[in-house]
Amino acid sequence: MDIYSGIADRVTSSNCDFLGVADLAVAQDFIGEQGGDAVAGFPNRSDRAVAVNYRSHAYDIINQRLNTVASQVASALQQAGHRVLPIPAAERCDDERNCAVFSHKLAAHLAGLGWIGKSCLLVTPQVGPRARWISVLTDAPLAATGTPMAQRCGDCTECVEICPVHAFTGRPFRQDEPRSARYDAAKCDEYLAERKSESGMRVCGLCLYVCPHGRKQG
Repeated sequence: MDIYSGIADRVTSSNCDFLGVADLAVAQDFIGEQGGDAVAGFPNRSDRAVAVNYRSHAYDIINQRLNTVASQVASALQQAGHRVLPIPAAERCDDERNCAVFSHKLAAHLAGLGWIGKSCLLVTPQVGPRARWISVLTDAPLAATGTPMAQRCGDCTECVEICPVHAFTGRPFRQDEPRSARYDAAKCDEYLAERKSESGMRVCGLCLYVCPHGRKQG
């Protein structure tokens, strides 16, 4: 199946009525006048327009989609007679520790979907850390899909070096160590708070952006 056919199938299954592909080169000047370099030239994260788009799509919209999928999976399991607890995406429940009630990344790691990198992100062989996760806890008798994947970061420290506040120590993940051995969550949270006060957006994502395992697929 070619790229267009795959997209068309997805659009049709989403009940959309129209799909088109445009060559924007002929309107480059107009696009630049309206949105500036932020839209016309695949810019960096410092531009507010890009930050708004990044936050809206990569977080808000994707989280909504993930929560919908989790609800659908939970309903199917519940209808089959099993207990379920869908865990919402990106909902922090502990401000002091800056964490959610459950680690989606750890679940994905234990399911054999990737390894936890030096940025404390779940890194997959397919798209690096450029993925978001959702979890459904259940007592259904499901077999594990895999075992924890060995880390493949090697000597790479790009995510450590690019962090504006040096929140990562560069230590490889170890399940018997606390997260604080690898990551200063308070530094990251304070930086995001500064970003919000300056631009109105809690957005960074540089550690995700720079990871070679994701960039080679970008």
